[in-house]
Parts: sequence; structure tokens; C-alpha cells
Amino acid sequence: MKMILENKKNETVFSIQGLTDIPELQFPTFLIFLLCYIIIFWGNITIFLAILSDSHLHTPMYIFLLNLSLLDISNTSNILPKILNVLLTQHKFISFLGCMSQMYFFLSLTLSEVLLLAAMAYDRYVAICHPLHYFYLMSLRHTFALATSSWGIGFLDAIGHAVSVSNLCFCASHLIDHIFCDMTPLLKISCSDTFKVEMLTFVEGAILPIPAFLLTLISYVFIISTILQIRSAEGRQKAFSTCTSHLTCVTIFYGTITCMYMRPTTSYFPKQDKFFALLFIVLIPMLNPVIYSLKNQDVKSALKKMKKKIMC
Repeated sequence: MKMILENKKNETVFSIQGLTDIPELQFPTFLIFLLCYIIIFWGNITIFLAILSDSHLHTPMYIFLLNLSLLDISNTSNILPKILNVLLTQHKFISFLGCMSQMYFFLSLTLSEVLLLAAMAYDRYVAICHPLHYFYLMSLRHTFALATSSWGIGFLDAIGHAVSVSNLCFCASHLIDHIFCDMTPLLKISCSDTFKVEMLTFVEGAILPIPAFLLTLISYVFIISTILQIRSAEGRQKAFSTCTSHLTCVTIFYGTITCMYMRPTTSYFPKQDKFFALLFIVLIPMLNPVIYSLKNQDVKSALKKMKKKIMC
């Protein structure tokens, strides 16, 4: 019986609603998102290669930024190609395995980014509040341990979500009213009791993402408190400029993810969720390279060096 159910699941095909059903809008929308994907990939890979090629940037802050660029490329590449394919070919179907894989990688990469942003906040906290102990507390060994832990924990934690959702039955509608295979729209179309899955989501959220957010928040409370104690205005501005990029990125990231997930399944509104999902998948990865390089002289210098090498 179990084998029969597994075979039925493997044969299950979902249909993704996508962005628009209006034929006149599909190709222009495809061009817009193709341009966005090129900008995201080009911007993040440029930051990644600039940091990798400049030995002066092999410091904790830039190693974390390198990992953030890689996460943004990976998460966007997990979602956008399928959206582009749906817009161009109108082939909205995705297999059960493909859908579960897309959901798993989205959840794992998103959680990895939550943990990485917390590690980056801790790095800024140590740099501003305990500058004399910075090279001891944030050695390259500790930095690599924090970065690899963010990736490892994210990918391990998402397994529980993927397994629990894949064990649900989808015997009624197979139409996913979303732009990709996300957990909430999948729970909405399941004919199984989803209470246990939702409880697992809230429990795991309380164990990892919420503490990571609190660590980020507490780090910035101490950072701002320390900066306000600096007597000179120039000193305060210099100290605050080292964490404004990260603070901007964190604000946009958590603002979007809160609107997407911090609510029960019953309050799921497809149009609203599609909008916030697009912000998360497209806008944040597109803004991150701009935010981190706009006022960062070290990154600008590394980009100029890389440009000179390419020209030579």
C-alpha cells in the first residue's frame, strides 16, 4: 500500500498559477524578469569575484558578504528560471519531485541567509563594542565556522519541512496559486490534516529563525548604544557607516519575510503573497550588491582592480 501511495505521489503533477494569464502581458513580463535575473546574477557574481580576488578583503565582514552574494544567486536561480519558463512557454506544470526540491532549496537557502545575517550582526557588534578583542573573537577560523554553520544548519533544518510536506496527500486540486512551490500554498491545496506540519513550522521557527532575529536585534541595540557614547560627531558617523549597509539589508529582509510567513495558513492571500514573494526573490538580491557597494570604498577599490585586470 505504501509503495502504491509513493508511486502516485511520484506521478503527481502540480500546476503553478504564475504571475499573469493575460497573453499580452506575458512576454513583456518575461523580458522584465529576464533583465532582473541578469542584473541579480551579474551584480552578485561581481561582488563575489571582487572579494575573492582581493586579498585585502579576506576579512570576516567581506567573507560573510561573499557568502551572502552566493546565497542570493542560489535562491534566485532556484526560482526565477521556472517563472521565466512559465511566462515564455506557458508550460505551468512541475513534477512532485521538482516541486518538493524547489521548496526544500528555497527554505534551506532562506534559513541559511537568516543565520548568516545574524553572524554578520555579531561581527559588527564585536568590531564596534569590543574592538580590542576583534581579531581574537572574529578570527578567520571562527568566521569560516560561522559561515559554514549557517549553510549546514539551513540545509539540515529544511529536511524536516520537506519530508513533512511530501508526506501530505494532494488528492483534490493540484493548482498552486503562487509563483513557485512554497510551503503555504502547498498546505492550502492538501487534503490531509496540516495541523502537525504547521506546528512543526512554528516550533522550528522558535528554535532557529526567531533566536537568530533576536541575536541580530540585540547586537544592534548594543551597537547603537556604543555609537551614541562616542563624543565626536565624526567618530559616530564613521562607526555607524560600517553597519548601515547591513542594517538596511536586515530591515528589508525581515520586513519581507515577516509579511510572508509570520501568520497562520488561514490568512493566506495569493495576490498579496505573490507580491511579497517577488520582493523577496527579485528585489532583495538585486538591492544587496548596490547597498553593500554604494558607500563602501573597499569594495569600490576591489572592483576597480578587477576591472583593470580584465582590461589588461
